Amino acid sequence: MSEIKTLQYRIDGPEDGPVLVLGPALGTTWHMWDRQIPELSRHWRVLRFDLPGHGGAPAYPASSVRELAGRLLATLDQIGIDRFGYAGCSLGGAIGAELALRHPLRVGSLALVSASPRFGTADSFRQRGVVVRTNGLDPVARATPERWFTPAFAGAQPAIVDWAVQMVRTTDPGCYIACCEALAAFDARAELGLISAPTLVLVGADDEVTPPADARVLVAGIPDARLAMVPGTSHLAPVEQPAAVTDLLVRHFSGTWQSPDHPTGMTAIPAPPVKPVLTPAPPATPTTTPTATPAAEIGWAAAPEPVPDVRTDAFERGIKVRREVLGDAHVDRAESQIDEFTGDFQDFITRYAWGEVWTRPGIDRRTRSVITLTALVARGHLDELAFHTRAALRNGLTPAEIKEVLLHTGVYCGVPAANAAFAVAQRVIREETSPEE
Repeated sequence: MSEIKTLQYRIDGPEDGPVLVLGPALGTTWHMWDRQIPELSRHWRVLRFDLPGHGGAPAYPASSVRELAGRLLATLDQIGIDRFGYAGCSLGGAIGAELALRHPLRVGSLALVSASPRFGTADSFRQRGVVVRTNGLDPVARATPERWFTPAFAGAQPAIVDWAVQMVRTTDPGCYIACCEALAAFDARAELGLISAPTLVLVGADDEVTPPADARVLVAGIPDARLAMVPGTSHLAPVEQPAAVTDLLVRHFSGTWQSPDHPTGMTAIPAPPVKPVLTPAPPATPTTTPTATPAAEIGWAAAPEPVPDVRTDAFERGIKVRREVLGDAHVDRAESQIDEFTGDFQDFITRYAWGEVWTRPGIDRRTRSVITLTALVARGHLDELAFHTRAALRNGLTPAEIKEVLLHTGVYCGVPAANAAFAVAQRVIREETSPEE
């Protein structure tokens, strides 16, 4: 029986205080919350944790948000913490949403910072994993400042920028890739209405990674949620505007820890029966200083109507795996070309190839990619070889391993077939593994 994995953590604040858990962003450590700790630990027993392979934590990859949430709960159980408040940034926010959805009785209050119900596109995170697997974390680390901070902050705070780059660079690559997979698969849009914890959604006005539009989707979907927008701030808001973020968190969590008689020190705030109302934000100025007042607020929203599921289990399994392996862009392109003539065939391959064969447990996806590449070379199917080379990279094969597969086909499928395959694979690998500038 395998041991249940837990997370690296530290605790600050009074031992008898209500517990507040702080979750980190991808590529960061618990130190991203350092500037919040002096004030938060005056009121709460604050627990911070590191993601696997981050900040020197044991490198046991977890490739889904649900698994990360499970490891956090195992950690809290080990310490004896039952009910808690939770604030998480980016991937840490996804973990918070997962906890609030699957374990509502344990999450008394929630803050989602720089978060989204779906982070970018699955394709973008899976390609980032391919780039890291091929080139290491250095290209991603060097691009971190422009994703995390506004240009003004990055120019004024070079020491913090260097700290951020080094923090990403020293993360375990395998664990970073697994977290990319977790974000690629995360999509809570259809379930937001099930989150019952009073929720603060906090976003930087200049965040391009999880922009304010994503925050508004969260607020519109979560019944008891409010929006706070911090001017002049990008993605890593707790670092860029520590005073503003701290004050907003104190105000939010203080408002949901109102009953001293409650065994956890927390009470839920009932949602008033009003429709969402957006109040305009005050104009930002270049000299804006951190403020305790949210620049924009949205009231409570009704849960979205559930969409009926009319497709078969095999089709649903197939479309999920097909998107994970080939990418959303490829599948969207194929589906956009479906008509009366081709529809039955697309349904056939989705159900049988992807929903039945690719989902069988006998061999893993890496091995299936090796088999698929070999078969496509043997039959000369170069168009399909191109997108299955992309799939192989996403399924964990390195360019060196793909080269070995194609060399092997030269022996058993013929040199001309392998020669044509090398040309196709070389082009695809260059496109997929070149870091974004």
